[in-house]
Amino acid sequence: MALIALKIDVDTYRGTREGALRLADLLQKLALRATFLFSMGPDHTGRAIKRAFRRGFLAKVQRTSVLEHYGLKTLLYGVLLPGPHIGRRCRGPMQEIAQRGFEVGVHTWDHVRWQDGVANASEAWTRRELTLARDEFMTVFGRAPAVHGAAGWQMNRYLPALEHELGFRYASDARGSEPFLPLTIPGAPAVPQLPTTLPTLDELIGRPDLAGADPVDHLLALTARTPTRDQVFTLHAELEGGRLLGAFERLLRAWQERGVHLTDLGSYVGTLDLRGLPRCAVVAGTVPGRSGTLALQAQRA
Repeated sequence: MALIALKIDVDTYRGTREGALRLADLLQKLALRATFLFSMGPDHTGRAIKRAFRRGFLAKVQRTSVLEHYGLKTLLYGVLLPGPHIGRRCRGPMQEIAQRGFEVGVHTWDHVRWQDGVANASEAWTRRELTLARDEFMTVFGRAPAVHGAAGWQMNRYLPALEHELGFRYASDARGSEPFLPLTIPGAPAVPQLPTTLPTLDELIGRPDLAGADPVDHLLALTARTPTRDQVFTLHAELEGGRLLGAFERLLRAWQERGVHLTDLGSYVGTLDLRGLPRCAVVAGTVPGRSGTLALQAQRA
């Protein structure tokens, strides 16, 4: 039976203080492992308002009730309210999750800044943002992070080599179909990528092409079609750790009943023959249910 690695993106101050801990409670209740990836710097969620001009963004907002999931205060951070520094103000909840035995890693420094800027950024910009996040992680946890998962599945050609240089051992930055080594700068070293392979719950909510299908049932059907294929499922502390907590618990229990091994990214990478991973380019592309372009795994080289 295949495994599904659970990756939890923690984007915001509220998500770190509330949603992440709710998810940790649920996972402990079910005796499951998962990887928590934390945003380490300021919460500037409100600055994402400029995405309103991006094709598909307003439709996604209407489908997924962003105000309900994130709360008004979070949506004002960085615009009408100062953005709280997550690493400094949420050290306790972060450390508690690690002390409970969950794998922790780096999501980003400033989520909105990375998501909106990295694709066209310079090597120096990318280095600065990644170093800030790594260094704050070391301050909070007293050790270097092993895993990085890029905010919004946004990358550029400099990121894989910088991850290797800065001491990360593996990453989950892209969307794709299987673990791979990214082909970016010729000859540059890169860490293994464990791409997100399944759609997220929020990408499935209210999609017209799914004709009203329940998102949990849709995910269960997808994984049932390929029962021997390993998967990476990404969720968000602000969503599955909030109003989608019940739906997420139903999904986890159904996977458990079907004999799926649910684990974290570190355990997953330990099952792989890293020397035999395919080498694939990373390209910009779209994913149903999500606005804008993301970093996608291309076909094998």
